[in-house]
Amino acid sequence: MKLRHFISLSFFILISVCIAITIGFSFTSSLSPISEDDEQEGLSEQIIINFSHVVAENTPKGLAAQRFADLVRDKTEGHVKVEVFPNGMLFSDGEEIDALRRGDVEMVAPAFSKLTSLVPQWQVLDLPFLFRTDKDVERAFTGEMGKILLELLDEHDIKGLTLWNNGFKQMTSNRGPLIMPEDFVGQRFRIMPSNVLREQFEMMGAIPNRIGFNQVYQNLETNFLDGQENTISNIYSKRFYQVQNYMTISNHGYLGYGVLINKKFWDDIPKEYQEDILEASNETSDWLFEQSVLMNNQQLVRIRQQSNIQIYELSEQEHEQWRKYFEPLYKKFEGDIGNELMDEVKKNQSKSYSRGS
Repeated sequence: MKLRHFISLSFFILISVCIAITIGFSFTSSLSPISEDDEQEGLSEQIIINFSHVVAENTPKGLAAQRFADLVRDKTEGHVKVEVFPNGMLFSDGEEIDALRRGDVEMVAPAFSKLTSLVPQWQVLDLPFLFRTDKDVERAFTGEMGKILLELLDEHDIKGLTLWNNGFKQMTSNRGPLIMPEDFVGQRFRIMPSNVLREQFEMMGAIPNRIGFNQVYQNLETNFLDGQENTISNIYSKRFYQVQNYMTISNHGYLGYGVLINKKFWDDIPKEYQEDILEASNETSDWLFEQSVLMNNQQLVRIRQQSNIQIYELSEQEHEQWRKYFEPLYKKFEGDIGNELMDEVKKNQSKSYSRGS
């Protein structure tokens, strides 16, 4: 009797276990992932873009880089993530273009001058007194001139996304006011690597020195350098105004950046996300045109309030004298720059100086 009871109980338990296994298998099968084709699988993987730049986070370029990263994240719903590394954390301004071409970093935004040794036509943007107003700049960057310059990068393993602006450059010195070209004679002046910039300062009798951006303050402080040229936002964020006695609001040059991505990396990004990235870079450009003007104006006010630096502003008449002084420099670099871009320069200046911007 006991044996029969034990066998019945054992059989019942065995049946229950089998039913449980069957139900569990059916439930598990219903949760199995749906197979995806290769294209869907590619879109589901997060793409990381490491973006290296050399300026502070609170400058126009620094703010633009973060805004761009946020826009890319939103537009791609998190499928593309831009990691921003400011202040030369990854590469110095003298290293970043080579690092980009090697594929050691995916994205950089060097100053225009840094591209001139690779693509001589980019020297056009270093010509002094090229633009009169911010509207002139916007017209050139978003028009044919900008398109030509970006396309020239393709053959160098670089995809040019857009042009970002920082603002007009101003001149500072420890040796005296900089009002006319003869005031530069004998001064050791920091420049970015550019033949146009070197010739420009040599024309005035200055001694140009190519020094990395993050070494400028120290060299000004120790008086190895007498002066430098930069935007108000960079002069303010790097506190150059604390180690310089004179500044001239000259608007003699323009500081902007090429927003660049490694071409092989770019070509591997699904087209859907390429469109989102381009859209984000262009929207950032539009935002930056207004933001940089506002920031430079605000920080000029702060420099006046926080320092004793003597500030001189070139008059319209003086501005025109300077422009005519540098006309021979334009002729000297016409061959390197090419007729197509020089024609765009003439068109842009004609619209500005003849009818106003």
